[in-house]
Amino acid sequence: MGLERLLLASIIAMWISPCILLPLASSEEIFPEAEGPTAESSDELWLRSGPPPRVVDVDDYGASANGCDDTEAFLAAWREACNSSDSRSVLLVPEGKAYLLMPVSFRGPCRAISITAMIKGTLEAPSNRSVWLDRNLQEWIAFEGIDRLHVLGGGTLNGNGQQWWTNSCKLNRSMRCVTGPTAIYFRRCTHLVVEDLEVRDSMQMHVAIAYSWNVLVSKLFITAPGWSPNTDGIHVSNSKEVSISDCTISTGDDCISIVTGSMFVRVTGIFCGPGHGISIGSLGANNSWAHVSDVLVEKATLLGTTNGVRIKTWQGGHGYAERITFQDIAMHNVTNPVIIDQNYCDSGKPCHEQGSAIAVRNIHYRNIYGTSASKVAINFICSEAVRCDGIQMQDIYLVGEGGYATCSYRNATVLQLGYNFPFCSAEM
Repeated sequence: MGLERLLLASIIAMWISPCILLPLASSEEIFPEAEGPTAESSDELWLRSGPPPRVVDVDDYGASANGCDDTEAFLAAWREACNSSDSRSVLLVPEGKAYLLMPVSFRGPCRAISITAMIKGTLEAPSNRSVWLDRNLQEWIAFEGIDRLHVLGGGTLNGNGQQWWTNSCKLNRSMRCVTGPTAIYFRRCTHLVVEDLEVRDSMQMHVAIAYSWNVLVSKLFITAPGWSPNTDGIHVSNSKEVSISDCTISTGDDCISIVTGSMFVRVTGIFCGPGHGISIGSLGANNSWAHVSDVLVEKATLLGTTNGVRIKTWQGGHGYAERITFQDIAMHNVTNPVIIDQNYCDSGKPCHEQGSAIAVRNIHYRNIYGTSASKVAINFICSEAVRCDGIQMQDIYLVGEGGYATCSYRNATVLQLGYNFPFCSAEM
């Protein structure tokens, strides 16, 4: 892991621009509505302050780390830590050991005022798909209904997803399409902190956050092969006040995907590549209602991704994606650096334009620079039924192969400020 981190850090250092084209408004000025998660001190300091927490070591409850199933030992240790009468408790996964865990759910509410899952060792998922298929499960490790949960420690979660990828209908059309499990899923958690973990080779999505509030995610190292299908890095849905920062994500799908019900989301300091970029959506599949608002994506570096910053919505949907800002983003060899697609279609059948669509409005792009792997660096494909409104471009510099690149849009209102290359023109 150390060598991978060093190589990626070197790439980031090479491609992050040393200067900003023009002074820009601060995040607070662009994003005044969102207060975001409360800033917290480092967890080491947090653990040292106040009375010492109750530490519950999984080894003391029968975890053997010898290749046998350690799930029951982990659940027993969780129950002890969760029900502790101490104000703070720690579930400890010792360093230097690998534990086999079957699909498991750690549930709250907890008696302890706050609880930390200190993962220093390695958690291994079973590689056999039947473990999930026989019980129709879609998660490996889940944390549910917990207030003031911290998950950290520098350890590794290994999803062993190779069997899922090779049997995916995305790679083999003769296979039945099956939704794969998410490696680690946070559902209905509040005041949640997730930091300093490696999550690798998930069966499908790596980290999912749903129906949660006041969430801080930082310093995650997420990796899977670029060909692995549907292996999103961090997926956010139906959650409010979420901060994602300083993560390195290299997968076969979206590095970060933000979908319906998400509000006041900040994404900063992300390295992405390979993968499908940073996406809002998809939204509105199967004529559904969807909404995303007040999102800020800034200070990101994308390397060799199929998309850069993307908003994707299905025809026939209802709802909106609004007040979204992308700024201070470096791109290198990105195929579609800036794209809005209101006609998104991830289906084996043709998707025909319909009379309704998700409204896309008040979208700002500021100080985005680098290289496009295709001639079309910026493309806004908007719906005739519901035009894109309030798109603002400021200080954009994207060049293609040989220095040439284009920007085009249809069914959209686009305002261009400052210096922009390529200059955007409407399709006739």
